[in-house]
Amino acid sequence: MRALFDLTAAYEPTDAQRRDPVPPVEAVLFDFSNTLFHMIDTPAWLRSVGLAATREIPCAATLDDLATAAARPGVAAAQRGRDLSDDAHRAAMRMWFAQVGALRGIEDTAIDLLRAPEAWVPYPDSAEVLQALADRGVRVGVVSDIGWDIRVHARAAGVEHLVGTWVLSCELGVEKPEPAMFTTACTALGVDPRATLMVGDNPARDGGAVAAGCRAFLLPSEFRLGERGLGAVLSLLG
Repeated sequence: MRALFDLTAAYEPTDAQRRDPVPPVEAVLFDFSNTLFHMIDTPAWLRSVGLAATREIPCAATLDDLATAAARPGVAAAQRGRDLSDDAHRAAMRMWFAQVGALRGIEDTAIDLLRAPEAWVPYPDSAEVLQALADRGVRVGVVSDIGWDIRVHARAAGVEHLVGTWVLSCELGVEKPEPAMFTTACTALGVDPRATLMVGDNPARDGGAVAAGCRAFLLPSEFRLGERGLGAVLSLLG
């Protein structure tokens, strides 16, 4: 029986499951941004925007303006829930970029290039780890709070075939740590949440997988360009 002071979880194992050994990991769910992929550096993005718009964009000043605009109450408020749909994300980014002089009038160009296939690249160890999981027969899913279809980046990097399911907030209409983000992925992969490991870098969001019955492995919350340390995932599987 449930202990008196246990908190209610989204996933409720049976008493038999509580007594049985913890099942081995059969599937791994990955966060996308700053876990499997990272955005190209912001100056490179701004250069691409300037070329596309045939406009000179001063990098250092524009970076400062972006930070200043992001801190304004109206802009900050508009970012909340922006990943719940493609339209919400585009509207939130338009509001932000419209308050940056160098991007005013070319907001959609900036957004399109933020989402371009080459704008997000995998970490050096991402493909290797995804392939190793596939070789072991471990199912893989991506669970991401994101405002557009990120399969395009995986396709460009040649790793889309290594991911069995994509659960995106802009398609499901909810964000992590909502349990549905994780249970939807487990159902699509045909795996028990208790046999699933979630890998991410945000304790509040990715760590919410434990309420869905999954295990969780959290990477340091830092922006990296070198290997992300994903090899540790293989070690956890034994």
